[in-house]
Amino acid sequence: MEDCCKAEIDELARLKTRQGRVLVVVLVLNGAMFIGEFGMGLVARSTALLGDSLDMLGDAMVYAFSLYVLHRSMVWRAWAAVTKGVVMALFGLGVLVQAVLSLRTGVVPSAPMMAGVAALALLVNAASFGLLWRHRADDVNLRSTWLCSRNDLISNVAVLITAAVVAFTGSGWPDVVVGVGIALLFLRTAQSVLKESFAELDRARQAAVESV
Repeated sequence: MEDCCKAEIDELARLKTRQGRVLVVVLVLNGAMFIGEFGMGLVARSTALLGDSLDMLGDAMVYAFSLYVLHRSMVWRAWAAVTKGVVMALFGLGVLVQAVLSLRTGVVPSAPMMAGVAALALLVNAASFGLLWRHRADDVNLRSTWLCSRNDLISNVAVLITAAVVAFTGSGWPDVVVGVGIALLFLRTAQSVLKESFAELDRARQAAVESV
């Protein structure tokens, strides 16, 4: 029995090590991509790119927090997931505000720049998604992190399509519409993550009461 318990502890330690390595890689990828995409979003005057870049920043923050709580208790991991849900909700609201501002100014973004940056972001997020895939069911912390990566892929594809439509129509409306769509996706995912996180907190508290 003692050997069995030791084997389980060793396996858990190896799992946490693998999770930590993955989180470091995706943290670096998303942090670097945020800097590049935000700058190009300003130059291209694209609401969709700016929203996507802020999502990259939010993900980098999420990955950093996930890394911090990786070796901590279930309660810590659940609160990390709550924080991610709040961050996603805030960025969703931020993109909605940016979309309204774009409507007021009537700016038409640069379609070629949008397409180039979105294609690069898609490659980066595809790599992050692949790295996180095997850990998506490990716990609520890693699952919420994987959901962030999944949203990024959807956003990148949407921006690529938007760039094509903007180029074809010469209008800034597609950029605004996609920006609103990205915001709504953030808000929906935030709701899902928060619901699951609070349920996990309740389970952790119940387990703590029963152990007394």
